[in-house]
Amino acid sequence: QVQLVESGGGLVQAGGSLRLSCAASGSTRNINAMGWFRQVPGKQRELVASINSGGITDYADSVKGRFTISRDNGKNTVYLQMNSLKPEDTAVYYCNAINLWRRNYWGQGTQVTVSS
Repeated sequence: QVQLVESGGGLVQAGGSLRLSCAASGSTRNINAMGWFRQVPGKQRELVASINSGGITDYADSVKGRFTISRDNGKNTVYLQMNSLKPEDTAVYYCNAINLWRRNYWGQGTQVTVSS
């Protein structure tokens, strides 16, 4: 089992920055990739960014050049640095981890609100 705890959400004005953190505990040595998803009411959860055990990253087109995902394997923590935030980035952000057997784990979510 893997437990994920997110932090760092909040309210920010358009153009501002936030940094999300996700700390993993439990069977962390079996984690392969980690990432961030987001969801707004009435829409499907969408991938924002991911990073695998080799450090290879992937981003949604809508956040490329503004968001940066990073991973501290020693702390079992993944970060999402969000710059130049836009009102359309407003969502609940969820941390995700996938283990070697492709089982998904989710955090409880953290609200990010960007005011115009």
